[in-house]
Amino acid sequence: MTDFSVRVDQNKYLPAGSQEVHGIITVEASGPVDRAPVAEAAEVIIVDTSGSMAYGKITDARKAAQAAIDTLRDGVYFAVISGDHQAEVVFPPNGQLAPATPQSRQAAKDAVAQLRADGGTAMGRWLRRAADLFSAHQMSHPGAIRHAILLTDGKNEHEPAPEFDANLAYCAGKFVCDCRGVGTDWVVAEVRRIGSTLLGSVMDVRRPEELEADFRAMTEAAMGKTVADVALRVWTPRAATLNFVKQVSPTLEDLTGRRTEVDALTGDYPTGSWGGETREYHVSVRVPAGNVGQEMRAGLVKLVVPDTGEVLAGGNILAQWSDDPVQSTRINPRVAHYTGQQELASLIQEGLQARNEGDLDTATARLGRARGIAQQAGNEETAKLLDKVIDVDPETGTARLKRVVDKADEIALDTRSVRTVRMRKDPEN
Repeated sequence: MTDFSVRVDQNKYLPAGSQEVHGIITVEASGPVDRAPVAEAAEVIIVDTSGSMAYGKITDARKAAQAAIDTLRDGVYFAVISGDHQAEVVFPPNGQLAPATPQSRQAAKDAVAQLRADGGTAMGRWLRRAADLFSAHQMSHPGAIRHAILLTDGKNEHEPAPEFDANLAYCAGKFVCDCRGVGTDWVVAEVRRIGSTLLGSVMDVRRPEELEADFRAMTEAAMGKTVADVALRVWTPRAATLNFVKQVSPTLEDLTGRRTEVDALTGDYPTGSWGGETREYHVSVRVPAGNVGQEMRAGLVKLVVPDTGEVLAGGNILAQWSDDPVQSTRINPRVAHYTGQQELASLIQEGLQARNEGDLDTATARLGRARGIAQQAGNEETAKLLDKVIDVDPETGTARLKRVVDKADEIALDTRSVRTVRMRKDPEN
């Protein structure tokens, strides 16, 4: 039901002696719009029920989980985990995934209505329990799309760091997890690590009453996925070096260290499950310098199903050396755009860290530079978030840190720093 296409944007012309080749890989997945997806799916809803969720948040968390349950289509296998310093499967009662029916949905919502806030926070244990549920289900449903939602409001204080690391490693590749942090007491870097490892999104939810709509939207998106597991397969020539593979849209994610070797020249990079959507990747290759006029294939990118090797789409990354400066010095607009987006995210995260450490000069320089890049790239959301942290003189362009910053605004800026914007219109190839 899903058709994939791959487009490579680059300037293949290199000046004499140059060795760096860059390409932006646009992957588009599309399918029929006149019928609902029929892919098998499994969903686990993980709700933080630690003591910090009291004082109203647990009430909204219950409503959000119930909204997600209502959004599941018939036949989707699901479970609900209550997470504190341990992980408890509160539905189904037998501790396994159950198919969604009117009766099972109601039973699950009844179980959710009994959730209470008490205890500590150990997110790795919650995730490991979800992974075990998915693994057991996969034995009888190997092609199912596996997705989880994780909600937290606090720090991972009741799980030693080595255990958390081991739990995350255990879960990698078993399911995709979208994470949500509510309030202002959670640690963005901590939750971002979960989302990054499990190829899911991370977003802040400023007010608990916004959770219900957000959970419904996440579940709807999960129900729209039609392909469970897709990899970006990259081949490079024997004398070449692959510098990096990064997702650059809709969010930034460095996949370089996630390589699975296929052979000496080829590696797979995970992209998770897909529905009707477009994502973009930045691939950089270092090749031996060629002579003027020489052309070579610097890389071959394919979209594949890892288990079967089925090729869904592909495209070439090329290099040709030229002594024409008009050809060889032109930077491809898409490469330039996403290079700037990556710099923007780094500047924001470095600036916020410097601010929290009291290094105000570094914070001002980084965040001021970020504001300029955001404006130039048309990233209006990020520019507005930066305006809540810094003031910029409209005449001189000088940036100054605000003395008082709402913690929720800081979290929003940090969380959304990895969200990119696509170019306003596609440039010519």
